[in-house]
Amino acid sequence: MTIPKIISEKPISMAEVKSEIEKIKKRDKELSFRAERAEEYLNQFAHKNTIKLIESLKKLNLTRLKDEHIVKIADLMPKTVEQLKIILQGYTITLTKDNIKSIVDEVNKLV
Repeated sequence: MTIPKIISEKPISMAEVKSEIEKIKKRDKELSFRAERAEEYLNQFAHKNTIKLIESLKKLNLTRLKDEHIVKIADLMPKTVEQLKIILQGYTITLTKDNIKSIVDEVNKLV
């Protein structure tokens, strides 16, 4: 039995996972049970503007905001400051009120 090695980790958004599943579907013609369930979930919850939002959040150059935070924000698309605070409660990150407001403004531009 082989033991896989993790070379690198990079968070990806639900939209990117959806496109990867579509590539696998074209390649294999049929998905496994788990992949089909994942595809159903992504069809319901993945947003089309996620990739644009990730790019615009990266352009804000917020030093404390890491890729995993950006992807989580882009997947959930919080429309208010309170929603964003709830999302970021799970992380040890502190942002100023201006930074939080700018993130919510970017989300609302694309929604």
